[in-house]
Order: sequence, then structure tokens, then C-alpha cells
Amino acid sequence: MRRIVSTLPGARRRGASRAVAGALTAVGALLVSALQTGPAGAVGTSGASGAAAAPGTRAATSPSSAAAFWTAERMREATPLDLLSAGTGAAPKRSGKAADTATPSVRRGPERTVRPTLPGTGAAAAAPRSFPQAGGAWTGGGAVTSTAGRVFFTYQGRTASCSGNAVTSANKSTVLTAGHCVKLNGAWHTDWVFVPGYHDGQAPYGKWAASKTLSTPQWTASEDINYDVGAAVVAPVGGQRLTDAVGGQGLAFNTGYNKPMYAFGYPAAAPYDGSKLIYCSGNTIKDPLFSTDHGMSCNMTGGSSGGPWFTRFDEATGTGLQSSVNSFGYTFLPNTMFGPYFGDDAENLYNEAQSS
Repeated sequence: MRRIVSTLPGARRRGASRAVAGALTAVGALLVSALQTGPAGAVGTSGASGAAAAPGTRAATSPSSAAAFWTAERMREATPLDLLSAGTGAAPKRSGKAADTATPSVRRGPERTVRPTLPGTGAAAAAPRSFPQAGGAWTGGGAVTSTAGRVFFTYQGRTASCSGNAVTSANKSTVLTAGHCVKLNGAWHTDWVFVPGYHDGQAPYGKWAASKTLSTPQWTASEDINYDVGAAVVAPVGGQRLTDAVGGQGLAFNTGYNKPMYAFGYPAAAPYDGSKLIYCSGNTIKDPLFSTDHGMSCNMTGGSSGGPWFTRFDEATGTGLQSSVNSFGYTFLPNTMFGPYFGDDAENLYNEAQSS
């Protein structure tokens, strides 16, 4: 069963009733505590060196110490982010002015795609050939088994987990995830690492610690669910950069709605345990309610947040164009996942990350 919280910030039109807003749940890990404060300031924290980070980013502390912190035992015991404050209920503070009945929108420009970078690892296997799929173990092999992984970090002194994905980038070191998997309730997560190809406490391709984490301006400023996209720039491991080791998936921005898509992640809340890669597939819809997100029939639970959604996904090779991430769900619409539309702001975030 999914854990539910009272609301999600930004996932409704201003002026929507508290009763309706209270029906939102963080499939991917939004905490009630995030809703008990007003919008957070768009101010980054400083790294170990004391140098200030740019607004909307966080300069991480020692990558080597972060990687060492995440032992196999800690990774197994990390709590899916949305379960950390389960069982509480609180109404959000309202920040809007007059009620606005217009559907929210994201900035959209021309479609742009980035091709995948094929890895030297992750051999193809017999593809599942299951479309649609509401949630099942990925047995198809291919590139996604090395580019997708679990994300681990410390939040409010507790170890927690999400999902993420390595993408083709100029710095060969960029991971995409959900905004709430890098920052929540006005605070940037610490001890942040990406473990591609994770399984049962094992890190077959290493533990890649963030040297910087970033999110969209809208998530940084007010944790707006329409822009729940985050990124990390990870430090080399053994002198090797991330996508040289595991490959990088392609990307697609401004592709429109109602597409056949695949979603991947490491759900760690029942009935899943975070030990293996899970996927969903199906024809998506545009959220008809209170966000601009894509929607898909999918039963993934907490811990899957930040996992990639792909268009043009090839089951035989495990490659596609990342077009969203696992983000949230509605309590009154079970087994449906929503992911933010990758518009101009998501593309700007990607460009900022890959140029870091």
C-alpha cells in the first residue's frame, strides 16, 4: 500500500479547496513536514571549502567521505523518503493571492532530443515485451540496468533513498532525479550518492558521490510539484567519469503529451523492498486535475521517486530518451504515477548540470 500525506506543494491551482489538496500523496517521497512551512528561499548552501554555491544549487561536501558513509548495511536500511513522516496529517500554508482557475502551465519551446551514449556494460537479455505493465521486475537487461540506480542521502539526520538515472552530458557526470530527492522543506540533502545498477546492498558500478546538487528554480523557490526535477553532478570514481563507466541515456524535452512511455525505479516500500529495478509501461495521459504532469498506470511505491521515464524506449537495448521522473500520485487515484513535463526549465537545469 502507498503511504499517504495530506497534500503536495504546488500540485494544485491556487484557490483549490483544502479537501481536494488533501487528497494528494507523495508516491515518490514528499513529506508532510515540507508542507508545514512557507516557500523556501532560493539560496544554496556552501560546501566544505566554504565557497558559496549558486542559487538553486548545493555544493556537496567531500565525495570520498559520502561514498564511504554508505555501507551495504546503511543502503539496505535506508528508508524510502515518503515513509519518514508517515501517519501525520497537516494542512499546508497557502501562499497564493486570489483564486486562479486557469490550469497551470510550463514553459514550452521547440522539441529537442539528446541521443543516448551506449555503455560498455549491461548486456541485452530477453526483453519482457510487456506493454502496458503496471509494475514488475525488469528482466530485459540492456543499458537501463547500468544507467538507472538508487540514490541515497541524509535527510534531517536520517538515511533515506530515491532513484535516479545517468544521462548523456558534456561533463559525463550528470544524474537526473526528482527535485524532492535533492532538496525538501527548504533544506538540501547531504551525503548524496548515486549507485547505478544497485541490487541488495551491492554497488556493481561503484558509489558516485555528488559534488553538486541542483533543482529547477520553481522547486528551489517554492517546491512547486510541476517542476519536481533535480540533478546531481557526481565526482569521478577511480579516475573514471560516470557515463564512461555505465553509459548515459538520451533525453527529450518539449515532446508533448499522450505518449507511450516506460518508467523505472527502485521502490522500497511494500510490496517492494528496494532490492531490484522495477518498471511500468503504458500510454500516458496529461493530468486532468491540478498539475501539468504526465500520468501513467503504475504501482511503484516510495523510493521510486526520481526514477526515469522514457519515450522511444527500446526493450531490446534498454535505451531511450528520458522525458520525466517519478514524482507523485493522488490518494483517490490509486496505482497511478505522475511525472513532471520536461519543458524549457527542465532543459535549462540539464544544461546547467552538464556544464558544471
